[in-house]
Amino acid sequence: MRRVVITGAGTLNPLGADVRSTFSAMQQGQCAIGPLTCRDVERLHIKIGAEIRGFAPEQHFARNALSLLDRFTQIALVSARQAMAQSGLVIDEALALRAGVILGTAGGGNTTVDDNYRAVYADGKDRVHPFVVPRLMHNAAASHVSMEFGLKGPGYTVSTACASANHAMGQAFHMVRGGGADVMLTGGSEAMLCFGGIKAWEGLRVMSRDTCRPFSRDRSGMVQGEGGAVFVFEDYEHARARGAEILAEVVGFGMSSDAGDIVMPDRDGPVRAMRAALADAALAPNRVDYVNAHGTGTAANDRTEAEALRIVMGAHADAVPVSSTKSMHGHMIGGTSAVELLGCLMALREGVIPPTANFNEPDPEIGLDVVPNSAREASVDVAMSNAFAFGGLNAVLVLRRAP
Repeated sequence: MRRVVITGAGTLNPLGADVRSTFSAMQQGQCAIGPLTCRDVERLHIKIGAEIRGFAPEQHFARNALSLLDRFTQIALVSARQAMAQSGLVIDEALALRAGVILGTAGGGNTTVDDNYRAVYADGKDRVHPFVVPRLMHNAAASHVSMEFGLKGPGYTVSTACASANHAMGQAFHMVRGGGADVMLTGGSEAMLCFGGIKAWEGLRVMSRDTCRPFSRDRSGMVQGEGGAVFVFEDYEHARARGAEILAEVVGFGMSSDAGDIVMPDRDGPVRAMRAALADAALAPNRVDYVNAHGTGTAANDRTEAEALRIVMGAHADAVPVSSTKSMHGHMIGGTSAVELLGCLMALREGVIPPTANFNEPDPEIGLDVVPNSAREASVDVAMSNAFAFGGLNAVLVLRRAP
């Protein structure tokens, strides 16, 4: 099987409008969680979130194009443009047939749905824009990315709630490694910070009213964010032949299903996913130098993940740094594990592990090194990124420092 490397990365998220600014914010432990500015926020019980601020779509897209693009698609396209620019790829006729896109999202065009339900039910309009369906469909982002770059190989969308982007990237990894493509654009995006999206999540009663404090004893729940990231996954020999800069190597992917409860996590599923990813990478647990945790800031998720890590890592669990960047950028649902992979890239390339922000006091039921509040310089050769979703769908990626 072929080796798979990352040759480009791009992002638009609450911490930054590109990879460099996101790295800087993570290194400084900045928290992008603040007051929400969405319409009808006064009717919400939860009034905080991690919004992308200062993004002007009209600076990135022609006016006629914007009528086709939900916010989650805009985020994916901006991120993909950055990733392609960094990769230096030229998609000619031959490569177009060997290049594709797999993206993750949980809500798809949630903003479009919210706006048009409001128009019909609240405002009493009897018709909607003719492009509502192309805007709201979950495959919209993948389709627009394929069209913008002329990617004629495999293309589709993965929707597995909070693990969507990791599942998408894992499938892209398999596609390149197995020879189904030479290049895949992959990652995920989400834009659910609208009235309907937030109101739906309020009903679960897992949301914090102040901030996100993963693994801290006084945590009070998760905080929603918006954003995403896109990467260029490429066959190693193809990348080397064209002299591309290699950012990292993707070496393992594992997935599992809890087959238990639709919302409550079970430690067995995450254990099997992590073990599968490490076996796929042919690495022992003690080779992992950093874990980017799922770390949502809910008691059930944090404690279940800590238990699973202890089972997988054994004695190494006491030594390996484990942080949750959701404490800074919020939970971007289907797009979050793509942004979290940036935290792994930063650790591998910059030698800086992102912190778990807003941490106040250790939870004796966690007992891990959660890199509290301040980023940490460290030599990281292997990083693991966890995503454990509602419905018990788990996806884990393992990266290694660039060869």
